[in-house]
Amino acid sequence: MSEELDDGLFSTSPAQGRTEQSKPAGTSRGAMRPLAVRMRPESLDEVVGQEHLLAPASPLRRLIEGSGAASVILYGPPGTGKTTMASLISQATGRRFEALSALSAGVKDVRAVIDLARRRLVNGEQTVLFIDEVHRFSRTQQDALLSAVEDRTVLLVAATTENPSFSVVSPLLSRSLILQLKPLDAAAIGTLIDRAVSDPRGLAGRVRLAAGARDHLIALSAGDARRALTALEAAAESALARNSDTESAPVDVGLETVEASVDKAAVRYDRDGDQHYDVISAFIKSIRGSDVDAALHYLARMITAGEDPRFIARRLVVHASEDIGMADPTALHTAAAAAQAVQLIGMPEAGLTLAHATIHLATAPKSNGVVAALNAAMKDVAKGKAGPVPAHLRDGHYSGASSLGSAVGYRYPHDVAEGVLSQQYPPDELVGVDYYRPAGRGTERDLVVRVSKLRKIIRRK
Repeated sequence: MSEELDDGLFSTSPAQGRTEQSKPAGTSRGAMRPLAVRMRPESLDEVVGQEHLLAPASPLRRLIEGSGAASVILYGPPGTGKTTMASLISQATGRRFEALSALSAGVKDVRAVIDLARRRLVNGEQTVLFIDEVHRFSRTQQDALLSAVEDRTVLLVAATTENPSFSVVSPLLSRSLILQLKPLDAAAIGTLIDRAVSDPRGLAGRVRLAAGARDHLIALSAGDARRALTALEAAAESALARNSDTESAPVDVGLETVEASVDKAAVRYDRDGDQHYDVISAFIKSIRGSDVDAALHYLARMITAGEDPRFIARRLVVHASEDIGMADPTALHTAAAAAQAVQLIGMPEAGLTLAHATIHLATAPKSNGVVAALNAAMKDVAKGKAGPVPAHLRDGHYSGASSLGSAVGYRYPHDVAEGVLSQQYPPDELVGVDYYRPAGRGTERDLVVRVSKLRKIIRRK
């Protein structure tokens, strides 16, 4: 078992683990362990949230109760109960439990556990292998698990904060159930906070939490139980330190104490994981949907989490043409200027420039006319519709060009007052094909009429 996981969560003697955890805070080794660890549920009855996964006869409940036989990948944000589920599975009777962390274990460690599990099977003992942070395993490390999972030499329980579709190899996915844990709601977080305040394993009633402080802890948690309990512990320690003379009466923990102990809520955002893609996707879709407030929210999340501002700026430049285009040609100017400004001034000041561009693009009229036109033209080219360039449009700046018919008969648009005249421009097979279709919003309202007139003049025979 790796040192990272050896905190008493996966004790081979569950009864012994429960005896130690039941001691009030401030006694023995229990006081040295984080509040979130001390308050980890010891039975299914203590689990809060994830009801969609814990219904009677559900795969996860059967696994925890010791009767399930399917390997599972527990996928969800931090603090939603993945390690808790693994801890409860470790207590199931009739199985041996082994835990590895992908942060420190290698292929050699994986194979050693599998070899041990095979020897145990001879005696009728099944091994549950828990792998935390499985998305950090390389393809080779994940492949080392395949045969053992398929023939059930081990029952795999893997935990990941990343979307397994992106971070786990397909053969392992096909051999496992994917169970998605959801962020805990406000009621669930509130229940956990209240339990931690009163439970002997937690603060044992030594503090009294004000309603405003409780609400603030729930808001700070963003659905993460560990974050809520860590913030509670920091606030409680601060209050108890200021009132060290108080021996019996509970110490009050108010909103000011929580605010002073916890600077700000950490943003759930991994620049290398699926949150990176989810948030930027929501950002662009909010701009496309003209919801300026939602767009600014996602921008703030990315800035707070330390996302590369150049990445955000690049997405704005793409979006300006993709979803606004000629409905507001100045949107591209603003986005390009924002990208240049980000390079020039850097953060944090560049955050204002990104907000400037975000507001412009979100409130601009929308049209996908540019992307639709290019896609249609690209599709025809892919189908082979790329006939010879009309002779009169070919280059005539070389000796002998006229004898080949190149540039012969070309009409110069500036020779007429209107600046546009009748002439064939596309190859023969594409004459009369319309790629660009103005949406009729913003500047494109005028282009609907103008493009129609231009086509009539150009295509007139």
